[in-house]
Amino acid sequence: MTIDRQHKADCRECMAIVLPSLDPDAKFAKVVDGLVENGFRHIVIVDDGSDEAHQVWFEKAAAYPQCEVLHHGVNRGKGRALKTAFRHVLVNLPQLEGVITIDGDGQHLVEDIIACGDRMLEEGDKVVLGCRDFDQPGVPPRSVAGNKTTSRMFRIYGIRLSDTQTGLRAIPKACLDRFSAIEGERFEYETNMLLNMKRAGIGFLEQPITTVYDEEDYSSHYDSVKDSWRIFKIMFKGLFRRR
Repeated sequence: MTIDRQHKADCRECMAIVLPSLDPDAKFAKVVDGLVENGFRHIVIVDDGSDEAHQVWFEKAAAYPQCEVLHHGVNRGKGRALKTAFRHVLVNLPQLEGVITIDGDGQHLVEDIIACGDRMLEEGDKVVLGCRDFDQPGVPPRSVAGNKTTSRMFRIYGIRLSDTQTGLRAIPKACLDRFSAIEGERFEYETNMLLNMKRAGIGFLEQPITTVYDEEDYSSHYDSVKDSWRIFKIMFKGLFRRR
């Protein structure tokens, strides 16, 4: 589906998509195709140490002039992949207004990506977080439990979020240098980003997005106990630092 929207400032033209990926599949290709079809001009993809069998998907993406594929020789983690992309945008695309981070598994619909990006442009200096509705029918119970628990933890810091684990984030250029230096190489980086925003006084707002789950794929990747405990350790560490 191609989306036609007119704005004084259009995120498809003045923001870069940041897409980290490890061993992608056909879902990744569909995401890239959808971004190109809908007019995104700058798509920065980070191959985070994928094996040779999966390079074909990056090669297909790189065939688009809108796409640039950066490669990590070994797997370094999602946090490092995001930071690699942020630094690349700062150095090589300084004319842009910011970035939109997304996942390559199809959870983020193009219309929601555009909505987050355009809202960031309207706000100017705030990070926009694409937030899912965990109270709607069909959301896996483990995800509901994990997110509600971590949301309560964030309130200790004075951070109220309905979706603490969203990968869809529209980030102003002014934040990229700071975010490139935040601690964390793997999934903990995204939690550290939220905590760092609070400490630095960086404003944020939530943009409602469609909740998309592939139950089979979700079950193979999400461990509510393990993932929640990982976040708790980061937050407890932050509390001791504050004291």
